[in-house]
Amino acid sequence: MTLSAILAGLATGIVLGIFGSGGSIITTPALLYLLQVEPKSAIAMSLGIVAITATLTAFQHWLKGNVNLKVTAVFGFFGIFGTYAGARLGVITPVVVQLTLFALVMYAAAWKMLRPARPHRSVGAAAVIGEDVCASGRCMTHVAVHGIVVGALTGLVGVGGGFLIVPALVLLSRLPMKQAIGSSLAIVAIKSYAGFAGYLGAVTIDYGLMAVFTSVAVAGSVAGTQFAHRVSGEALKKGFAVFLMLVASYILFNNYL
Repeated sequence: MTLSAILAGLATGIVLGIFGSGGSIITTPALLYLLQVEPKSAIAMSLGIVAITATLTAFQHWLKGNVNLKVTAVFGFFGIFGTYAGARLGVITPVVVQLTLFALVMYAAAWKMLRPARPHRSVGAAAVIGEDVCASGRCMTHVAVHGIVVGALTGLVGVGGGFLIVPALVLLSRLPMKQAIGSSLAIVAIKSYAGFAGYLGAVTIDYGLMAVFTSVAVAGSVAGTQFAHRVSGEALKKGFAVFLMLVASYILFNNYL
């Protein structure tokens, strides 16, 4: 691989480790434009690379106690149905509409995450003593609904599940930022494996290139995860919001100019 591709692999892992999302938005362009991989193959390989990297990164977060397994299971399970329905709708939706909607959703999520947080006694107390902040049946019902809605949006726009999952877990399911990042990684991994499996046999996969790119991305994810654990949840929240706005602006710029 070229130096640019290696740096892209490192960036993929670092972004996943810090923010719990964003891998595919770096990996796919790198495979397409730096390594000249055919588009459909690039999409499939990106899913495989992100799946493996997210799995290993999620495991690191789980060791730190930052993966809510119950929320991950419910969100992931119901998200599969929402993603399928959104994808079917995406087939007949113009690309310009899909990407514009995706950018607007990211702007909205960033705005909400940059707003001063209102005191929330149950979340604050649970975060301090390390308890599950989403254990009630009502909360899990919300998680299921969010999984369907976020899955539908993810399927509709075709990329960026983590960009939608992290804000949903923080703003709607009331998970602390670090736990939302770890749980998002596990959910992203589940969805990516399913997506990669859907492409098997239909497109050409360069497994050698995938292995090298994934190895570099995993190394970056280790560094990103260690950095994330040294930074406060509030700082990560603001950083993620800024990252969302930058990506949304990039999408709109390429969409209309």
